[in-house]
Amino acid sequence: MKNLLVIIALFIVVSNSSAQDLETIMKQGNEFYQSKQYNEAITSYESILKQGYISGDLFYNLGNAYFKIGHLGKSILYYEKALKISPSNEDAAYNLKIANSRTVDKIQDIPTLFFIQWWNILLSLFTSATWQIIIIIFYLLFLVCIGVYFLIRNLQLQKFALIFGFINIFLLFLSIILFISSINREMNFNNGILIQSVISTKISPDIQSSDAFVIHEGIKFEIEDKVDNWSKIKLSDGKVGWLPNQSFEEI
Repeated sequence: MKNLLVIIALFIVVSNSSAQDLETIMKQGNEFYQSKQYNEAITSYESILKQGYISGDLFYNLGNAYFKIGHLGKSILYYEKALKISPSNEDAAYNLKIANSRTVDKIQDIPTLFFIQWWNILLSLFTSATWQIIIIIFYLLFLVCIGVYFLIRNLQLQKFALIFGFINIFLLFLSIILFISSINREMNFNNGILIQSVISTKISPDIQSSDAFVIHEGIKFEIEDKVDNWSKIKLSDGKVGWLPNQSFEEI
């Protein structure tokens, strides 16, 4: 028992020490950024990533630092990563919009039905973890409505509980559907950002194959398939081609 307590105590001490070290490195990176030493800031931030720590703020800071040194692809990559973790990060969304406005390729999306656009917007509001919390909240509110309806002898309150309960049921099922859809998107839909300045995609996963189309740094695409060191990509306008894996990074 004593050995177990010692191990737990050591684990807590090591964890606290590691957290303090990461906080120190993050602070150092921020100081480098403020003094316009952007490469040094990037080194500090990426050293935190190498230790397995990720956060929306860390990705956002990396995006800013890469943007300052003119690495458009990397800046867009990290803004996208920041938004993947924190969809409500308005600063990351704004900076991503600015970075995207500076890309060479201006892709016209394939038109989609308005209700599909609304659904995608709703789906992208939160991560799957947040949708899970929302489900729990609506479920608890529904239980409260049931309790009020059956336990409180007040006709007006019972009517309110009944109406609010039906609204909660609808929102609960909607949240469950959004949660499942969000999980499906996170597991099955991978996107990438081109970090190479310019490249010709291929019609097959072979360097000797014919060129399909040319794309430039910072463009975002869906990764549909992988074969050895090649990935099949699809642009938002429907174009499909193959890229070597070292030319891009996944979001």
